[in-house]
Amino acid sequence: MNTQDQHHRGLLRPRLVAAAGVAALTLSAGLATPLNPAPQQAQAKESKKVLTVAVAQSIDSLSPFLASRLVSTSIHRLMYEYLTNYDPADNHAIPGLATKWEPSADKLTWTYTIRSNSTWSDGQQATAEDAAWTFNKMMTDDGAATANGSFVANFKKVTAPSATQLVIELKKPQATMAALDVPIVPKHVWEKVGDFSKFNNDKSFPIVGNGPFVLTDYKADSYVRLKPNKSFWRGAPKFDELVFKYYKDGDAAVAALQKGEVSFVSGLTPAQSAALQSERNIKVNDAPGRRFYALATNPGAQAKNGKHFGDGAESLLDQKVRQALFLSIDRQTLIDKVFQGHAVAGEGYIPPRFSTYFWKPSASQTLGYDPAKAAKLLDQAGYEKNGDGKRVEKNGKPINYRILCHATDPNDKAVGQYVKEWFGKLGIGVTLNCLDNVTDPWLAGTYDLAFDGWSVNPDPDFVLSIHTCGALPATPKDTGATDNFICDKTYDGLYDQQLAEYDTTKRTDLVKQMESRLYDTGYMNVMAYPNAVEAYRTDQIKSIETMPKAAGNIYGQDGYWSWWSAVPAGSSGASSDGSSSTGVIIGIVAGVVVLVGAGAFFAMRRRSTAEDRE
Repeated sequence: MNTQDQHHRGLLRPRLVAAAGVAALTLSAGLATPLNPAPQQAQAKESKKVLTVAVAQSIDSLSPFLASRLVSTSIHRLMYEYLTNYDPADNHAIPGLATKWEPSADKLTWTYTIRSNSTWSDGQQATAEDAAWTFNKMMTDDGAATANGSFVANFKKVTAPSATQLVIELKKPQATMAALDVPIVPKHVWEKVGDFSKFNNDKSFPIVGNGPFVLTDYKADSYVRLKPNKSFWRGAPKFDELVFKYYKDGDAAVAALQKGEVSFVSGLTPAQSAALQSERNIKVNDAPGRRFYALATNPGAQAKNGKHFGDGAESLLDQKVRQALFLSIDRQTLIDKVFQGHAVAGEGYIPPRFSTYFWKPSASQTLGYDPAKAAKLLDQAGYEKNGDGKRVEKNGKPINYRILCHATDPNDKAVGQYVKEWFGKLGIGVTLNCLDNVTDPWLAGTYDLAFDGWSVNPDPDFVLSIHTCGALPATPKDTGATDNFICDKTYDGLYDQQLAEYDTTKRTDLVKQMESRLYDTGYMNVMAYPNAVEAYRTDQIKSIETMPKAAGNIYGQDGYWSWWSAVPAGSSGASSDGSSSTGVIIGIVAGVVVLVGAGAFFAMRRRSTAEDRE
């Protein structure tokens, strides 16, 4: 079980993954104590059905305006509706809080019809005014724009002419209007908040929302509890309670699964997966993942005001040095030895699961494993070996790169040892800095390299936006939406073009050009696309929805389908293969209104998102 499912750092602005947030689901009948919400397997005499998701990530914030870790944003998907959602079968855009959406002829004004059958958990009606207030707050308050500000940067005006009509006016065309992954919050609750940059939404419970679950209790670094929203317009979830419980140790979560104390575990290591294959009443799900695993370079931390900060190695400012590091890494060895076949070798920024935007470098462009060529590039860049066989910085000191890694992620540690060996052959030293909390040094820019990852969404706009100059923090003291401080004008120009392009084919080409640019600059070394390797107890979970339906994941979905659809073992109305819950979703999709004139583009979207933002 690994921890990289967030977006990137410990905080994961929308980062860390991002990219391997670990989760485990536990089924229990009752909650013993606040510190141990699901200690034992359900007893037959107890009827309460509790589904516990054990996560290796702690919550960064329960405020949807601030949260960036995958675990946090996944919980927000359960608490709040977004304007649109994504079909669990194929990711195309379907109604959420909005039942339909349509643009004006010039595509600069979008009108959303807000459903009349969505209510907040305190009984008040959810209206277009709530959505307008949410977006306007993000447009006018930098604190409220911390996590998702990129979605509204191009908004000119947002109004609610009626309770069921939301109108968004744009400065220029924006191709993500059916993929606005922004939780809509209740105006009557949030308008009382003072400083959005500091409000974490974690003091008063239950928290008012209109999603499939209502958050009822929370203890930092311990657990989050949610109960079904009985008035949810799609229908209430089938478990009586949903608990996200923090596990710092992945092996402990797997042991809990084997004992029957946990119903579901995700982020399994190859060894854990192999051990569970033969276990009675346990099913392993191994599917193509939605995230990438990378080694990110500190390009020289900077803020929008032009101030530089941090202490990244000067040599990494040289593109030839960064490309040399690419050439020194044997991706196939990592796939075979670390991931043991539960991943495919990485190259482009978008995983192959999203075939529309998946990109591969040309033969002449590829920076494959070639240590001899890497050494030549370092020599050309002026970083030659000294008498001790060590390459030195311009100041004469031997190069020794500090690599940030997550202490709870076994992949980081294993890959780190290979990187240390490969860089060592080039005369470059490596210090692995494995921490429980990588957020502080990452935000401060006090690192050279860092293991990074993001859960990518069907529409890639968000994970592309975190590498723009606009995502940088306003000042060194602020927190921006940037992943690792990349600011490249060529990349920014391509980003602006793809955001304004409604033609799917043209937009796809622009996105691939952006991936090519990221690859050539060497700032983001995508090493692998890990599979989603999960396991659950079939004697506790009767059925649960994967996304996509064919070879999809359960944890960290682009939506709330898994936890909303989960059927407790022993319940009637669903088969063990999940066909019944799928039927429910198909019925929902049948009623979807899809904008015909806007093009196939609307079958996409962001995060974590994003998973990581995610």
